[in-house]
Amino acid sequence: MPTADTIPRRLLEQARRRPASPAYFAKRAGVWRPTTWRQYGDEVRTAARALIGLGFPRGGKVAILGFNRPEWVIFDHAAMMAGGVPAGIYTTCSPEEVQYIVHHCEAHTMLVEDVAQWKKVAAQRASLPLLRHVVTMKGCPAIDDPLVLSWEAFIAKATAVSDQAVDDRLDHLEQDELATLIYTSGTTGPPKGVMLSHRNLAWTAQTMIDLGGGRAGDSSLSYLPLSHIAEQMNTILLPASAGATVYFAESIEKVPDNLREVQPTVVFGVPRIWEKFHAGVAAKLAQAAGAKKHLVTWARDVCTQVVAARNRGREPGGLLALQYQLANKLVISKLKPALGLGRARMCVSGAAPIAKDVIEFFASLDIVLHEVYGQSEDTGPTSFNLPGATRFGTVGQALPGVEVKIAADGEILVKGPNVFIGYFKEPAATTESLIDGWLCSGDLGELDGDGFLTITGRKKEIIITAGGKNVSPKNIEAAIKESPLVSEAVVIGDRRKFLSALITLDDAAATAFLGDRAAAAPLHEHADLNAAVQHQIDAVNVKLARVEQVKKFTILPRQLGIETGELTPTLKVKRKAVNKSFAREIEAMYAE
Repeated sequence: MPTADTIPRRLLEQARRRPASPAYFAKRAGVWRPTTWRQYGDEVRTAARALIGLGFPRGGKVAILGFNRPEWVIFDHAAMMAGGVPAGIYTTCSPEEVQYIVHHCEAHTMLVEDVAQWKKVAAQRASLPLLRHVVTMKGCPAIDDPLVLSWEAFIAKATAVSDQAVDDRLDHLEQDELATLIYTSGTTGPPKGVMLSHRNLAWTAQTMIDLGGGRAGDSSLSYLPLSHIAEQMNTILLPASAGATVYFAESIEKVPDNLREVQPTVVFGVPRIWEKFHAGVAAKLAQAAGAKKHLVTWARDVCTQVVAARNRGREPGGLLALQYQLANKLVISKLKPALGLGRARMCVSGAAPIAKDVIEFFASLDIVLHEVYGQSEDTGPTSFNLPGATRFGTVGQALPGVEVKIAADGEILVKGPNVFIGYFKEPAATTESLIDGWLCSGDLGELDGDGFLTITGRKKEIIITAGGKNVSPKNIEAAIKESPLVSEAVVIGDRRKFLSALITLDDAAATAFLGDRAAAAPLHEHADLNAAVQHQIDAVNVKLARVEQVKKFTILPRQLGIETGELTPTLKVKRKAVNKSFAREIEAMYAE
């Protein structure tokens, strides 16, 4: 029988074609230690056998909760190889959010990184009747619980299962069946499970390879959350398809050090990562004085001209080419390795919008950030700024084989083999998002005459932080407003590094709360009221994932109003108007 082109099938093909080449590196005892493709293929096949040995059914689900580790990816591949479906969970999720996803996806087995993540499961185990096993990653202290297996005990379950049992599952995979679940925030309510098929994953990965996004011999650093489709593309899908090598970061805090040690050829970052680089480099360059300052200014000007030419598909020649060689020798060749970008041939920014001035700054250092646009619902990329066809300020042209059009109301619509098959167990939401094969993105945009797409806004009221995390503000606001002191709460955080909130007080409740102290100062300036609101926000934050927590707030001196433009006639908050009316207060919360 013909076998489907799937990611686990591609991984085994890499093990056959390049058995001695490094598939991934993990740092142990201060040394980056390689695992070959043959070893990697064996690890995944053994884990698939172990899952079957635990009674994992064809079509079954697993949940994965932990930082980027080899076990995360092995478990993900193994679930698909065993005919099942993996679902990643953000490490910052609260116990309640972990319970929701594990139960909603009907996970049979779960992988957790350590005791801290296990405690989230343990706290909710009474609400997880379908969960049969919890496996811990290597190095986790022993957990005395009948539900829990160490990684070694899990792998031992493979002994009783033949390779043929895995082959039978693998051979029966079909292109259009469910391959993975990506849980992403909706505009309201709990997260939705985006269903991606084997065709979605395989087609999109191959298309990105065809566009230069991955090749054998490439290397990358895995550090962004693997529950996000972008990091899955970089760590799971592209390497298995192209034969590229992955280095697993030691921790988020160690990413700068790891980048300098590894010097990867492909670097993916959310805007916040590039903004941190930008701030650090700009501060150092500002210290240059005298002849050195003039040299740096000249080199940046030369690189800006060279990048502009290359973005149009032209290679600079003549005097500019000679100047570029000199600029590279004297300045750029020293700066790039210091950032960990000494070997980088492709730098990508995605998962949230990035400011054009940040992209232009890096271009002046001969570092081109290729912005990619997309969402979980179309397996990551919709459009991509390609080498030789890049326009700063846009998110590039649609992938070959993908159609993009703009609806009458400005919404971006997408159709192609990368578009998902629906939301898990949510037919109504699926029907709303998929119309005649077109994905309704919820984003607003414009296409120029050459097909370059520009994002102009968002229909959805989803906040996308600078770190690329999607946050639905409505539930957070509703929880804050449970305090009788709060009349309105507006969560801020789009393109920001953390969430903040603008608060208005219920005047009567606030006055009653203060009693005789009310006349001492305007209500919004009262320390006791600020403390009471802080107490409410603290209580809300405890129930939220870290990325959803409100770090700062400001009590406004007046109510939001219809006449001042912040409320609709039906008293709905107009976020754009609030941002405009209280721009000064918002900026004050984000001032360094």
